[in-house]
Amino acid sequence: MGGYLVTNAWGRPLEFRLTSCVQPNRVQEILYGATLREYVLADLIGKTLIEKTATQPALVVVDSPALLPLRARIDIPVIAIAADAKTHPETLAIRHDRSKQPILYPVRFSDDGPRIEQLLDAIDAAVELSEPFTRVREAIIEARKMGVTNRAA
Repeated sequence: MGGYLVTNAWGRPLEFRLTSCVQPNRVQEILYGATLREYVLADLIGKTLIEKTATQPALVVVDSPALLPLRARIDIPVIAIAADAKTHPETLAIRHDRSKQPILYPVRFSDDGPRIEQLLDAIDAAVELSEPFTRVREAIIEARKMGVTNRAA
């Protein structure tokens, strides 16, 4: 299941979407093999949420490096807030005042670096990039309780 919150530069919500639960079947497991997780995260969940959103973001921030392959499917820089300081394969790390944790982005898209820095600089100094993920998780819990059926994927 995925949740997607579009905010403005002050961290205020503009749009929220969530997906239904995605459960690959055995045939998909066999056919996708080692690429199944990337397919589910990047194609089925991430790309779908972004395509169905009316408000197009300038930067996509994810909470797991496993979602960085999304960058190859969209024409928007994608960064991950790393839970630890260790380097993840095929990523570049930067530090920025908007995040207490390292920020990762795909080495394949190393040209995104200056644009990412520029976009991060435009975010209000009071915003911590990891904070909206708490809101997304709580909103998903509430949406489930309410039986929300209007989903993006």
